[in-house]
Amino acid sequence: IKILYFFLNHKGDDRIGQFNKVWDTACEDAKIEKQLFHDFRRTAIRNIVRAGIPERVAMMISGHKTRAVFERYNIVSDSDLKLGAQKQDKYLRKQNKHKTATIVNLQEKRANRDNG
Repeated sequence: IKILYFFLNHKGDDRIGQFNKVWDTACEDAKIEKQLFHDFRRTAIRNIVRAGIPERVAMMISGHKTRAVFERYNIVSDSDLKLGAQKQDKYLRKQNKHKTATIVNLQEKRANRDNG
């Protein structure tokens, strides 16, 4: 797989000297206020994970080499926690509908059978 660089230097090849300068210029050219590159990276990681792509694949896409650094970008929000609780509740309700059982004390049942 060949991955093309998104940012090129002024010569048009794939090596840039200082990323921050290139990023600031890109923001200026796009006529947007200065943005933090890592905010976009964080958003990308959140979107990848929430799309259901396995985290190991997300790490390869984003270039994160360690789980610890990846986790800094994979921010869990309050809405993520609420959604997780709702999914768990839905799962448990579904399980309870299909699994019904009666617990019987076999010793007691035998004693009643033998005495009755």
